[in-house]
Amino acid sequence: MAPREDHPSGDSRFEMVDRTLKKFQYQQDALIEVLHTAQEAFGYLDKDLLIYVAQQLGLPHSWVFGVATFYHFFSLEPQGEHSCNVCMGTACYVKRAAEIVTGLRRHFGIEPGETTEDGQLSLATARCLGSCGLAPVVVIDGEVIGKEEPEETIHRLVKLLEGEPMEGDGETREEVTA
Repeated sequence: MAPREDHPSGDSRFEMVDRTLKKFQYQQDALIEVLHTAQEAFGYLDKDLLIYVAQQLGLPHSWVFGVATFYHFFSLEPQGEHSCNVCMGTACYVKRAAEIVTGLRRHFGIEPGETTEDGQLSLATARCLGSCGLAPVVVIDGEVIGKEEPEETIHRLVKLLEGEPMEGDGETREEVTA
């Protein structure tokens, strides 16, 4: 797609956002849909993008920022090529989820909410991923992996970052669609 000459930035990714805005007739209650589209197009929601969405929907910037920061599936920072989300819900916490996070922090040198310097891995935590029977649970690149051990998670991620497919027994893995 050629950059739009009529858009102030000339960035063609705004076309996706504009299509969603049109589809929902610039209705304010379409904010979450518009933010999803914006994040899909840009990879994350930066300040200028949030201001653009707020202006297009006629909403205060603070409202749009509040929604973007309230929901865990929106990111205000660039994300890594790969992602790891560790559930910290009660069942997972009791079954060593904190040890998984500690191991990942030490091995990769990042805190939850951060991305490695090379942009390869983003680490996150969630209050509950709804798979308590599989505790502890991690989600790597959209795949739910249950009954995980700290060493196994590190091993899986190291292999993934080396370009090898993830290993698993198939019983505790499922694709997340969000």
